[in-house]
Amino acid sequence: MLRVVLPKGSLEKVTMELFASAGLSVRRKAAIDYRATIDDPRVADVRILRPQEIPRYLEAGIFDLGISGRDWVEESSAEVVSIARLKYSKATSQPVRLVVAVADDSPILDVSDLFTGIRVSTEYPEIARRYFTEKGVEANVALSYGATEAKVPEIVDCVVELTETGGALKAAGLRIVDEVMVSHTELLASPSSYAVQEKRAAMEQLAVLILGTLEARDKVLVKMNTCTKTLRAVIDLLPSMKAPTVNELCQEEGFAVEAVVPKLVINTLIPDLSAAGATDILELPLTKIVH
Repeated sequence: MLRVVLPKGSLEKVTMELFASAGLSVRRKAAIDYRATIDDPRVADVRILRPQEIPRYLEAGIFDLGISGRDWVEESSAEVVSIARLKYSKATSQPVRLVVAVADDSPILDVSDLFTGIRVSTEYPEIARRYFTEKGVEANVALSYGATEAKVPEIVDCVVELTETGGALKAAGLRIVDEVMVSHTELLASPSSYAVQEKRAAMEQLAVLILGTLEARDKVLVKMNTCTKTLRAVIDLLPSMKAPTVNELCQEEGFAVEAVVPKLVINTLIPDLSAAGATDILELPLTKIVH
């Protein structure tokens, strides 16, 4: 039913892992193959292409559903439907930032120091031109085909570059002076396809699986038993998504308690629960959480 297009390049590995965890494993004959399949009745065809191109293909109706970054939607000015923001990028669960960066020893300290004729290198020339126009600065913006950071300061005065943690820019001797935009990875749809009720329903069902998988990534289910005397103390320790589930054990021998909690706290939470009177504590992995 749906023609799906997924990103090749920096988002490729994490996207494939996400789809596999969601029960939508992407299968292809070789790792470099651009054609693939997903064994799901809602998916008719899968292509793996550069994220730069995906918004335009969705706008044209060549594909029904795809994943790309908000940066490439803005760069291409493509008309697409954003079904969901997906909390992942190349290395983290955070969005990436498109920033203006200069050499550490540059006299440019902030936006007010940008000057007429400033030389700019970027993989996002349209976004960069709009940015400098909004700042009232006439800039010479040149498209970069890679190694953008290496062009400062001999070739250009600044770059408009994507960064996830800022580490690569710092390692290249660059300093961020302004943020152009924040870009999330997004699940996108072709407007013409989204208008078809059957396709829209299929897209939204896939979105539930993908978002539920992302939601479960940093959480675990913790289960335990406790007696009446210690029940309140145990419950007070649980940083649950909502109220924890409490069920009375048979023969009035206490209570079974369970809650979904962040993975980050589990290693300190379990000893605290034990000290508070919880017994038979189980930590269980989660694959999906659907609200």
